[in-house]
Amino acid sequence: MNIAQKIKFFREQKDYTVNKLANLAGISQSFLRDLELDKKKPSVETVDVLCDTLGISLRDFFDEDIENSIRDDSLIRAIYKLTPQQRKKLTEFLESLN
Repeated sequence: MNIAQKIKFFREQKDYTVNKLANLAGISQSFLRDLELDKKKPSVETVDVLCDTLGISLRDFFDEDIENSIRDDSLIRAIYKLTPQQRKKLTEFLESLN
Protein backbone atom coordinates (compact mmCIF):
# COMPACT_ATOMS: atom_id res chain seq x y z
CA MET A 1 0.00 0.00 0.00
CA ASN A 2 1.41 3.42 -0.86
CA ILE A 3 1.37 6.43 1.47
CA ALA A 4 -1.81 7.86 -0.09
CA GLN A 5 -3.66 4.58 0.43
CA LYS A 6 -2.33 4.27 3.99
CA ILE A 7 -3.54 7.74 4.94
CA LYS A 8 -6.99 6.95 3.57
CA PHE A 9 -7.05 3.50 5.21
CA PHE A 10 -6.21 4.78 8.69
CA ARG A 11 -8.58 7.75 8.31
CA GLU A 12 -11.45 5.47 7.34
CA GLN A 13 -10.67 3.06 10.19
CA LYS A 14 -11.15 5.97 12.61
CA ASP A 15 -14.43 6.84 10.86
CA TYR A 16 -13.06 10.32 10.14
CA THR A 17 -14.14 12.31 7.13
CA VAL A 18 -11.48 14.11 5.11
CA ASN A 19 -12.76 17.35 6.63
CA LYS A 20 -12.54 16.07 10.22
CA LEU A 21 -9.01 14.71 9.86
CA ALA A 22 -7.84 17.85 8.08
CA ASN A 23 -9.29 20.07 10.81
CA LEU A 24 -7.84 17.98 13.63
CA ALA A 25 -4.43 17.85 11.94
CA GLY A 26 -4.41 21.55 11.11
CA ILE A 27 -4.09 21.10 7.36
CA SER A 28 -6.44 22.08 4.56
CA GLN A 29 -9.10 19.70 3.37
CA SER A 30 -7.99 20.13 -0.24
CA PHE A 31 -4.39 19.29 0.67
CA LEU A 32 -5.48 16.12 2.49
CA ARG A 33 -7.69 15.15 -0.44
CA ASP A 34 -4.73 15.62 -2.80
CA LEU A 35 -2.58 13.45 -0.53
CA GLU A 36 -5.17 10.68 -0.54
CA LEU A 37 -5.53 10.91 -4.31
CA ASP A 38 -1.72 10.71 -4.60
CA LYS A 39 -1.63 14.07 -6.37
CA LYS A 40 0.79 15.44 -3.77
CA LYS A 41 3.48 13.82 -1.67
CA PRO A 42 3.51 14.58 2.05
CA SER A 43 6.61 15.54 3.97
CA VAL A 44 7.71 13.37 6.87
CA GLU A 45 6.44 16.12 9.18
CA THR A 46 2.99 16.00 7.59
CA VAL A 47 2.82 12.21 7.90
CA ASP A 48 3.92 12.54 11.54
CA VAL A 49 1.15 15.10 12.25
CA LEU A 50 -1.42 12.85 10.57
CA CYS A 51 -0.19 9.85 12.56
CA ASP A 52 -0.42 11.80 15.83
CA THR A 53 -3.94 12.87 14.91
CA LEU A 54 -4.90 9.30 14.04
CA GLY A 55 -3.38 7.94 17.25
CA ILE A 56 -0.64 5.84 15.64
CA SER A 57 3.12 6.05 15.49
CA LEU A 58 5.12 6.51 12.32
CA ARG A 59 6.38 2.98 12.86
CA ASP A 60 2.82 1.64 12.96
CA PHE A 61 1.91 3.68 9.89
CA PHE A 62 4.53 1.82 7.84
CA ASP A 63 4.01 -1.59 9.51
CA GLU A 64 2.04 -3.90 7.21
CA ASP A 65 1.25 -6.24 10.13
CA ILE A 66 -0.56 -3.47 12.04
CA GLU A 67 -2.55 -2.65 8.94
CA ASN A 68 -3.51 -6.29 8.45
CA SER A 69 -4.45 -6.65 12.13
CA ILE A 70 -6.75 -3.65 11.99
CA ARG A 71 -8.29 -4.88 8.77
CA ASP A 72 -8.73 -8.51 9.86
CA ASP A 73 -9.43 -8.39 13.61
CA SER A 74 -12.67 -6.76 14.76
CA LEU A 75 -11.41 -6.34 18.34
CA ILE A 76 -8.23 -4.55 17.25
CA ARG A 77 -10.29 -2.44 14.85
CA ALA A 78 -12.65 -1.46 17.70
CA ILE A 79 -9.75 -0.61 20.02
CA TYR A 80 -8.12 1.50 17.30
CA LYS A 81 -11.27 3.61 17.07
CA LEU A 82 -11.16 4.48 20.78
CA THR A 83 -9.90 7.85 21.95
CA PRO A 84 -6.76 7.85 24.13
CA GLN A 85 -8.94 8.41 27.19
CA GLN A 86 -11.17 5.48 26.26
CA ARG A 87 -8.11 3.28 25.73
CA LYS A 88 -6.83 4.24 29.16
CA LYS A 89 -10.19 3.36 30.75
CA LEU A 90 -10.27 0.04 28.88
CA THR A 91 -6.73 -0.76 30.05
CA GLU A 92 -7.64 0.08 33.63
CA PHE A 93 -10.72 -2.10 33.40
CA LEU A 94 -8.79 -5.02 31.95
CA GLU A 95 -6.07 -4.69 34.59
CA SER A 96 -8.73 -4.71 37.33
CA LEU A 97 -9.85 -8.17 36.20
CA ASN A 98 -6.59 -9.74 37.40
